Amino acid sequence: MISDAQRDAYQRDGFIVVPDLLGPAQLARLRRIIAELVAGAAAVDTHTAVYDLEPGHTRAEPKVRRIKTPHEVHPAFYDVVRNPDVIAVLTALIGPDLRLHSSKLNMKSARYGSPVEWHQDWAFYPHTNDDILAIGVMLDDVDLENGPLLVTPGTHKGPVWNHHGEDGRFCGLTDPADIANEIANAVPLTGRAGSMSFHHVRALHGSALNTSDRSRNLLLYGIAAADAWPLLGVPDLDEFNSRMLSGKPSVEPRLVPVPVRLPLPPAARQGSIYENQAEANRSYFKKAVVR
Repeated sequence: MISDAQRDAYQRDGFIVVPDLLGPAQLARLRRIIAELVAGAAAVDTHTAVYDLEPGHTRAEPKVRRIKTPHEVHPAFYDVVRNPDVIAVLTALIGPDLRLHSSKLNMKSARYGSPVEWHQDWAFYPHTNDDILAIGVMLDDVDLENGPLLVTPGTHKGPVWNHHGEDGRFCGLTDPADIANEIANAVPLTGRAGSMSFHHVRALHGSALNTSDRSRNLLLYGIAAADAWPLLGVPDLDEFNSRMLSGKPSVEPRLVPVPVRLPLPPAARQGSIYENQAEANRSYFKKAVVR
């Protein structure tokens, strides 16, 4: 599903975009399911096991910024990452033995969709090796106006930046002053609906407020090689192995000398990345005005 040039670009830059991995029928189905989920948020007042809510959410005007672990909420989201074409891309990038690490649906509604500050996924879940990536499934057309993912080429081969606050606790973002050059060199990952981006777990990235009149919904999956084991431990081996997408599980972690900073002590505000970052006293992206 990808060329040698695309595979080389991933190794060099830490990301690629592959167009048209989802067809119109699958996109339409996912959009219907998402609309039903957002409508269901009218029954809640605060974050739940399913919903992470935007500031300003009310029952009369539901505002959802994330559906948590969507592959556990509806089987259609699991079907996306088990698609043979997607597995073929993943196999080309990180090998045939693949495990689903996580999933989330980040929703940037028109005119107020929340930004995500600059960070590396690796800071949240370091493993014994870094054959790990994130898939970004574009459920809407993504362009410069509606808050695309911004990634800095080559940062997957560099340091792990400090993601801790002045209080010493993990806060899930890097001080923009420490990465000014990297921010200046970031590129947007854009494409039409149905395209997918693939970015390395150590690649520095963020995304701005959606100031357009169009939504930007991005379905994200964390995918790990089967021999990459989380340094914070595996509480349930059967559940861990149940997330294998292809190939065979392993009880022999592959150890690679990669830089690591543990996300400890944990964030003062536990929950999603939005909650982690809310406690930080430094930010880069403009935030929506809560009405």
